[in-house]
Amino acid sequence: MILHAVLIIGQSNMAGRGDMAEAAPLDGTHIKVLKNGRWQPACRPVNFDRSFSGVSLVESFADAYTREKGVDLGIIPCADGGTSLDQWRVGGLLYDHAVMMGRLAERTATIAAVLWHQGEADCAPGLWPHYAEKLRVIFTALRRDLGLEDVPFLVGGLGDFLKDRTESPDLRHYHHVNDQLRLLSDTMPLVGYVPADGLSCKPDRLHFNTPSLEAFGLRYYRLYKSMARPDKLFPEKPGEDAAVRRAMELL
Repeated sequence: MILHAVLIIGQSNMAGRGDMAEAAPLDGTHIKVLKNGRWQPACRPVNFDRSFSGVSLVESFADAYTREKGVDLGIIPCADGGTSLDQWRVGGLLYDHAVMMGRLAERTATIAAVLWHQGEADCAPGLWPHYAEKLRVIFTALRRDLGLEDVPFLVGGLGDFLKDRTESPDLRHYHHVNDQLRLLSDTMPLVGYVPADGLSCKPDRLHFNTPSLEAFGLRYYRLYKSMARPDKLFPEKPGEDAAVRRAMELL
């Protein structure tokens, strides 16, 4: 039985496009993936949304989580490449799929975090000004529908390399989406912004490369640790000093 799980949602940079040949072996013993309603040993790609899916940032997040917490972690893969924020609207297919998968996971697990990375599809001038408002509605509904009132939602910034993708001119507005993500994290409880500053891309100038995905996942995890309440997922053990235990969890 899996005790903890993480829901991953968004578009291709969350699903993962990293080169699998460049990644260290994945620990399928302690990291699981929800498939057909059951927890299976993790193998790449963990979020199989396209035939060219690859390494995801959730892998390094999960590895750090299992090593520090000493528990198994299940991944609930719901990211879908190329999707816009409107496609993630409440009541839409992607939203309903994430809720369905989350509810299946909650039969045997506690969702500890929600990881979001999306925005490349919403960089156009007519879209980015409404980004924070739309995402707030989605996150509010997810908290309600999955009972995640006390769970951190982590949102990742878009990479600076997007400005160099000349074949997609709207991407030069990526920094406005990042501003919207920061705005949401500043104004919505338990939402944290993970910067992508300094991270590198594949030759397509659209997707993070494998080393940067690994670094990005660790940034997500460090922020998660600063936001999570240990008592929510680690009930006090008989005879153990709760204050000491919780302090150790934050190291």
